[in-house]
Amino acid sequence: MAGQTHAAEGERGATEGAATRELALIGIGAGDPDWITLEAVKAIRSLDVLFVVVKEEEYDEPVRFRRELVAAHRTPEPPLRVVELRDPPRPWQTTADYPAAVARWRAQRLAQWSDAVASGLNDGERGGFLVWGDPSLYESTLAIVRELVDAAPAGRRIGVRVIPGISSVLALAARHRIPLNRQGRAVQISPARLLSDGMPPDADDVVVMLDGRQTFAHIDPTGIDLYWGAYLGTPDEILLAGPLGEIADEVLRVRAEAAARKGWMFDTYLLRRR
Repeated sequence: MAGQTHAAEGERGATEGAATRELALIGIGAGDPDWITLEAVKAIRSLDVLFVVVKEEEYDEPVRFRRELVAAHRTPEPPLRVVELRDPPRPWQTTADYPAAVARWRAQRLAQWSDAVASGLNDGERGGFLVWGDPSLYESTLAIVRELVDAAPAGRRIGVRVIPGISSVLALAARHRIPLNRQGRAVQISPARLLSDGMPPDADDVVVMLDGRQTFAHIDPTGIDLYWGAYLGTPDEILLAGPLGEIADEVLRVRAEAAARKGWMFDTYLLRRR
């Protein structure tokens, strides 16, 4: 194990040694401003440029959260340059060809981000993205940045640093005071669209992400408990748990009311077979 660790560090050092610029992907947690690591704070303080992805209008609140986080952990000097990236529209909720829609969106993001980094990040500088939750879990930022780095010209190589954060998956379990795994059993993390035919027969614990259509309400509830959470770590946090057949309608009602009130919804849940 020690040999593998040293080899990995050596490989990383060689790659970063050839780089003239660096991008840091900084996980900032699922919503609580205290859910940020000391490593993330140090990285924020070391940035020359902050790239801020501005999504649709209803997502202004998370963008504001990022800015407040920077202000809380960084002094005005040295000055931080901010480059805003207006996110392309997300058409896949209304398209018949989901994979093609996602591919087009990612290609648009890649082209925009590549231009912004090429013009906005000078040699010897460090840029950063503040990533909601964790950069390595159900987040496209890292995959797009890897493509951006691979396409960088040889004379302007870019190093990449990934700083983990508290994901909504871990926050959900902590808030409900439950372990994600049970003894001798695996945990599956799945996008909701893969559960259209119900709970996988070989899975007892499934964390569901990206459920804009409330798939849990269409699953056979027999023997299944639901642990649901929205706006985890924020003042608007909502938690509901119980047998799926008994609380599904309540979750639908509470979720709809909250989304109408705030204009946006971040939620996730665990389906657990008894």
